[in-house]
Amino acid sequence: MRMIIKTATAALGAGALAVVVAVAPTATAARTSSHVDRHAAATTTAEQQRITGYWTSARMKSAIPRENKYVPLKGRPGGGTSSATAVKVPATPLFGKVFFTEKGLNYVCSGTVTASGNSSVVTTAGHCVNEGPGAYVTNFAFVPKYENGARPYGTFTARTLLTSTEWRTSGDFNHDIGFAVMNPVGGKTLLATVGGSYPIAFNQGYNLTFDAYGYPQASPYDGQTLWRCSGPTTKDTRGSTDNRLPCTMTGGSSGGGWITGGRLNSLNSFGYRGEKDVMYGPYFGSVEQAVYTAASSS
Repeated sequence: MRMIIKTATAALGAGALAVVVAVAPTATAARTSSHVDRHAAATTTAEQQRITGYWTSARMKSAIPRENKYVPLKGRPGGGTSSATAVKVPATPLFGKVFFTEKGLNYVCSGTVTASGNSSVVTTAGHCVNEGPGAYVTNFAFVPKYENGARPYGTFTARTLLTSTEWRTSGDFNHDIGFAVMNPVGGKTLLATVGGSYPIAFNQGYNLTFDAYGYPQASPYDGQTLWRCSGPTTKDTRGSTDNRLPCTMTGGSSGGGWITGGRLNSLNSFGYRGEKDVMYGPYFGSVEQAVYTAASSS
């Protein structure tokens, strides 16, 4: 995960999200299209080849976490105080590293292969696809099962990047969600290539137990292997509607999926300045469902 930080004036919506359980696109989600912001990425063969060539092993290794910390707005950290120590786990094709360029610098995040109608969706953080607020990133690529520089399933480029309007226009951490629709490699979709994906769930409520995955790269990690934090979560009590998970992962793990009951239901998003070893992840509600629905059918 990658910890993100914004200024104390960061916009955070206070409204509660509707409680409607769903793991697939619904008519209700489709009607909330005003929450969806999309961007055409590598839509030509030439551009796909350029991006694949751009991400040499050296560039991947030298890419950095786009560190940001979210400044507390009020109060004290919510939830428990125990720290969930990250453990190294075997790499799996359902998780991978995300690479992109923003304002001339190369960055890393993490991502999750997600079940979708087009068999081509990667879920990551909104700040891994868009500056929030600001422009979309360039040179976006996803490497499933990345480990110590190895790319056993190749390098996938994105044809479309999507985030919430709330993230793209105001950097709202309540909706720090991003999806990338990947181009085929060798004529095969992402799902056909890696052989599986995580179903996604929305409006599941709070206080769930998660396994959070990512490729932390900021010290003391090196970004070359997959790590996991596990434990119960609580709702943030000081400025966001996000989930709070004790976790020692650092920058680079941003966008890595949080799994509960076998389903993707949040991701590594941000940390508060002054609060050590805690990760926050967005609540997957109707806004996130709308963006996913758009990505799944793109």
